[in-house]
Amino acid sequence: QVQLVESGGGLVQAGGSLRLSCAVSGRTFSNYAMGWFRQAPGKEREFVVGISRSGAATRYTESVKGRFTISRDNAKNTVYLQMNSLKPEDTAVYYCAMGAGYYLVTERRDYAYWGQGTQVTVSS
Repeated sequence: QVQLVESGGGLVQAGGSLRLSCAVSGRTFSNYAMGWFRQAPGKEREFVVGISRSGAATRYTESVKGRFTISRDNAKNTVYLQMNSLKPEDTAVYYCAMGAGYYLVTERRDYAYWGQGTQVTVSS
């Protein structure tokens, strides 16, 4: 079966950095777009960033542009999220997701598989 396993979350002070990883198994990783979503307490799960299957195209939500960077290593079946200049409002559970198809998408409904989530807490 398809499995997505996130790692790298934790507690960090405002201005600090974290790097999330998501290892994928059970599906041909290089054929599918990937994305990261996040969900803060009491809020809807929201799109953060997506990356095309080759890694050539990316799309970021406005609030993280210039601070977060998504990348993927198709040889390792892993997608990464480098988060710099973290702010308290970035606090959330971060989810890795695999697209249902080949194209980079931003809607939650267009992602077929999800990881279990990793907590990111940014203190002020």
